[in-house]
Amino acid sequence: MTQLDISIGHDFNNSGGRYWAEVPGGSAELTYQNRGDDAIIIDHTYVPPQSRGKNIALQLVEHAVADARIRNLKIVPQCPYVEKLFKIRADLNAFRAD
Repeated sequence: MTQLDISIGHDFNNSGGRYWAEVPGGSAELTYQNRGDDAIIIDHTYVPPQSRGKNIALQLVEHAVADARIRNLKIVPQCPYVEKLFKIRADLNAFRAD
């Protein structure tokens, strides 16, 4: 599996936000909702078919986790991809909300 270096943007408001990157085939994104108790719910990731297999979703998740760490937030991994990552990587699972 190769990795595509990407520049990640972040759009947000009081109810939630998204991390995104322009990649071949369109926009890749990770969306989340604010839970209100110092936690966010990651509910969706998407990578265009032309850019899959290049660790783009992983980079979006790692970026979101790094921001959550800085902001002292926990994460509820509702997206199946993110849930799988949290199960197999202890460093990410440490940020799981109860």
